[in-house]
Amino acid sequence: MRFLLIIPTVFILVTTVFVLMRATGDPITAALGGRLTPDQLAERIHAAGYDRPILVQYVDYLGAVARGDFGTTLSDNRPVTQVLVTYGSATLELAVYAVIVAIVLGVPLGMLAAYFRDRWPDAVLRILAIFAYATPVFFAGLLLKLVFAVGLGWLPVAGRVSTDGEIAMQQAHATSGFMLVDAIRTGQPWVVVDVLQHAALPATALGLLTAGVFLRLVRTNMIGTLGREYVDAARSRGVRERRLVTAHAWRPALIPIITVVGLQVAMLLVGAVLTETTFEWRGLGFQLAQYLQARDFVAVQGIVALMAVVVAVTNFLVDIVAALVDPRVRY
Repeated sequence: MRFLLIIPTVFILVTTVFVLMRATGDPITAALGGRLTPDQLAERIHAAGYDRPILVQYVDYLGAVARGDFGTTLSDNRPVTQVLVTYGSATLELAVYAVIVAIVLGVPLGMLAAYFRDRWPDAVLRILAIFAYATPVFFAGLLLKLVFAVGLGWLPVAGRVSTDGEIAMQQAHATSGFMLVDAIRTGQPWVVVDVLQHAALPATALGLLTAGVFLRLVRTNMIGTLGREYVDAARSRGVRERRLVTAHAWRPALIPIITVVGLQVAMLLVGAVLTETTFEWRGLGFQLAQYLQARDFVAVQGIVALMAVVVAVTNFLVDIVAALVDPRVRY
């Protein structure tokens, strides 16, 4: 039953995107208004159907989206679906890296903060969590580049893979679009290391955004769990506090994390636009920034609509996982 709620959710999101894009006028005038003569502009507008009533355009747009047709970009004349397929894998890969970074940093530090609750390590970790969440992702990215790429020279400045790594993938006919998968398919460990080195800074910059949320959530829920009756009973039997944290309290504290992951998907997608632009990570976020500069609202509309669908589907999947992990959850 809950699956059916995806349909009205996606419908509302797609409709909102359509209305916002049309509020600026027709896309062709916005993108090509200063480069075509009035007659050429009118011809292009008529050929694309943007001179028809807005309700007719809206119905046609919904029908096209239902068929998987998001239109054709105005700046480079490519089907938007091709853009989504070509660059979507890069954004998905970056989002997965960022979630891994957020979990690796946020969950253990949250457990540590709960263990040292109301003492100075707890206060320091909470302050760091606030800074991680409040720091703009592009600023974090620039700072990481300045320290680890420019200053120390440990990691690459930008891109997803080096030229040599890309050549190795082409020679191995590894063209899935997921760099780590393609690097593994080459059978050469140095290519895998090269891909991971390129991913380290953008994944950390984007992952810190969510790590701060995870840290505070795990801390709060673990403190609540440590006050439960069954934990008090274990404590009365002489179980050490560290054992209580690692064996009894951490698993229930992770249940809210599963729910928050779904809510953070939208934040990760928004952050990906700035992260990919900062590190020239050529994914959907990078392309979205390029199309915004070109005022190509057909491409922008397609990419944003896809992101809306991804967020809706992800939230549904997260609800299912939460119900499987916690039997008390029912939908």
